[in-house]
Amino acid sequence: MNPNGTVSKHRARLVARGFLQRYHIYYAKVFSHVARIETIILIVALTISKNWSMFHLDVKSAFLIGSLKEIMFVTQPPGFEVKRKEHVVYKLHKTIYGLKLTPRA
Repeated sequence: MNPNGTVSKHRARLVARGFLQRYHIYYAKVFSHVARIETIILIVALTISKNWSMFHLDVKSAFLIGSLKEIMFVTQPPGFEVKRKEHVVYKLHKTIYGLKLTPRA
């Protein structure tokens, strides 16, 4: 939004409805890349004791750059179907938000 209240640009994010995926059909393992606080403390202590430099990096688009090894299809989002092609599905080549296997990729 602009300061005067008008819309400056529209943003959208395609998110898969991952809750429809079935275990052992669409995925076999679920991954979560969240560091435990004990691991962070250990790495910081090791870095300080060895007098190493430390850098922090936060990547917001990490889920959008992974390539899929599995064959995955998604239907068109409700309200955004292409006219006269409502039955068409899309084959994914890259990961998108909402898939159970996205963190692994």
